[in-house]
Amino acid sequence: MPVVLFDLPAKEGPKSGIALRAIENLKKLSPAPLGIKDESGLIQAANYEDDIALLKECDVVIEAIAERMDWKHDLYKKVAPHLGANTIFATNTSGLSITGLSDGFDAELKARFCGVHFFNPPRYMHLVELIPTATTQPEILDKLEAFLTTTLGKGVVRAKDTPNFIANRVGIFSILAVFAEAEKFGIPFDVVDDLTGSKLGRAKSATFRTADVVGLDTMAHVIKTMQDNLHEDPFAPVYKTPAVLKGLVDAGALGQKTAPASTRRKARPSRCSTPRPASMSSRARRPTRSSRACSRRRRRNASSCCANRRIRRRSSCGPSSAMCFTTSPCTSSRSPIRRPMSTSRSAGASAGTRARSRTGRPLAGSRWPNG
Repeated sequence: MPVVLFDLPAKEGPKSGIALRAIENLKKLSPAPLGIKDESGLIQAANYEDDIALLKECDVVIEAIAERMDWKHDLYKKVAPHLGANTIFATNTSGLSITGLSDGFDAELKARFCGVHFFNPPRYMHLVELIPTATTQPEILDKLEAFLTTTLGKGVVRAKDTPNFIANRVGIFSILAVFAEAEKFGIPFDVVDDLTGSKLGRAKSATFRTADVVGLDTMAHVIKTMQDNLHEDPFAPVYKTPAVLKGLVDAGALGQKTAPASTRRKARPSRCSTPRPASMSSRARRPTRSSRACSRRRRRNASSCCANRRIRRRSSCGPSSAMCFTTSPCTSSRSPIRRPMSTSRSAGASAGTRARSRTGRPLAGSRWPNG
């Protein structure tokens, strides 16, 4: 599907240089936004000075600039006169009022305007929120939903025009609550991501890696939307901007879009609780090879300690009681290891007795001991 990507004109080099670099950067991001890297050729780079006439040829125009109402209004004034008569105009805002964004449109454009909110990374995230205003034509929503579901394979939810809609209202609250608890108990970022990812049945990106992918500046703007519009919310005290997030945004570290994962992986420091300036992602702070070796040694030592609780055969037990345990203490928190018993007849075991495996289950083809 041919796509035109608009951006500001570059001050140096080709006029569409910013859009060209963005397209090239798609090949470096992780997770990969393109199924096949060569598909980037379907994206045409454009700028608002030389190529704005191309808007008339587009069936759908989706605005996706930073979460600032004033910036979006300035852009709308520039592009609205160049939209086709039947072009559907939409915004990918993460939570700003769709009705507020449509202020200044004529009645005809208001009828073709709505919110269509994709989630990062859009190639992998199934959900898309469709947000109408009171003046959006129902036929426009039906056409968009048909396109999103049949052509893009998305799952569409129609949301009300409330602050941050559905997913971000819940998701940003969740992230901020995790921020607060991590700060309260001094839990490092990498540990938080380990605990709040796949172990909870959630995406591997967990909490802070998700913020990285979404964009720290976008997250800060979404938080501000909550602060400005949810004063009566019982959880309003949670909606404060975390100091570490503000520091990273002020430093120009906006997450993956300013420091792609492939770049961060070139030099990984040892695990620590302090966020790197370019990212909040735990993926950039994996333990070094030496620290992983230390972890393996600790596991071996723990296994050796637990081996003291091994299965022993005592002569007083007799052949009918094939398994007895010592009660020697073990300082490790790991479960005791049950070692296989000898099955030799000379050791006094009956012919039908076999050892258990390390999991406590009988080995293949064997029977449980009597007694």
